[in-house]
Amino acid sequence: MNKKAENIIVGISVGDLNGIGSEVILKTFEDSRMLELCTPVIFANAKILSFVRKSFTSTVQFHGVDKLDQIIPGKVNVYNLWKEGVDINFGTNDEKIGEYAIKSFVAATKALKEDLIDVLVTAPINKYNIQSEDFKFPGHTDYLDQELEGNALMMMVQDNLRVGLLTDHVPLNEVSSHLTEELITRKIETIRKSLIQDFSIVKPKIAVLGLNPHCGDGGVIGKEDDLILKPVLKKLFYSGTMVFGPFSADGFFGSGQYEKYDAVVATYHDQGLIPFKTLSFGKGVNYTAGLDKVRTSPDHGTGYDIAGKDMADFNSFKEAVYLALDIFRSRNQYEEISQKPLKIKEKQL
Repeated sequence: MNKKAENIIVGISVGDLNGIGSEVILKTFEDSRMLELCTPVIFANAKILSFVRKSFTSTVQFHGVDKLDQIIPGKVNVYNLWKEGVDINFGTNDEKIGEYAIKSFVAATKALKEDLIDVLVTAPINKYNIQSEDFKFPGHTDYLDQELEGNALMMMVQDNLRVGLLTDHVPLNEVSSHLTEELITRKIETIRKSLIQDFSIVKPKIAVLGLNPHCGDGGVIGKEDDLILKPVLKKLFYSGTMVFGPFSADGFFGSGQYEKYDAVVATYHDQGLIPFKTLSFGKGVNYTAGLDKVRTSPDHGTGYDIAGKDMADFNSFKEAVYLALDIFRSRNQYEEISQKPLKIKEKQL
């Protein structure tokens, strides 16, 4: 690390080429000021991006490279990961396109592991057409959890609103069986550490939402909150973690109560994602916390319905780039402080 902000290399996996991923990537770097903050490297093919560029009014220029040591700072670099042509049919679910999406993602992850890029921003993929004998993961996060050090945790971020999940892609009828003391403790500790090193919050306050309506109403509407959540949160609090709850989820966001905390932890996917996406106004970012490398992505999908129509909003992707840069800098600062603690001079007698 210890790099100047303008030298941060942002690796970008291109996502599903039949979707809006490549469009939002190029639109993000239409603004030349972005190149004062970072050096982007898109893992794809320059000819394909030239084709995509013609689907909307664009003046963005990019520099094709065949090796990652050919990257030019201050330019939009495209790493030519493959040479052959690819048939793009916007808005179409295509297994062949899924193969290229994963080829881009796997190569970008490898470069991240080898420190050839500094952070990774992933464009949206189709979770169905990416499945193969070589790639049997539900999505980006699960693969990164295997390839990188640490324990991956999905955290949605928009300014000071941060929502983490105890369980993510788990069927609703299985959520309660996943809520063990070990899982709750590990996830909350991951969020606490992330808030400190990634967001520079010295003493983070974390709120946890209850599983059942009204947190079970004393066991009338379910006992999980009383028997599982409350004892673990109490134990964590008395061990020094500033964790509070469980809170009844129905009014927590509407009342503005979330503003009192540095992060909110939902017990399951939609409990956290529905209010987050309502409040984030299309600028939310999906951040994979808990790993030794930084990865972000926009909070939307492939957008097949608007692909190739010059209708894609690039703000979420742009915010994903900004957040990746901010976290990289924050980790850099945290590492420096940790390695060079302030020395307290002895008083002169």
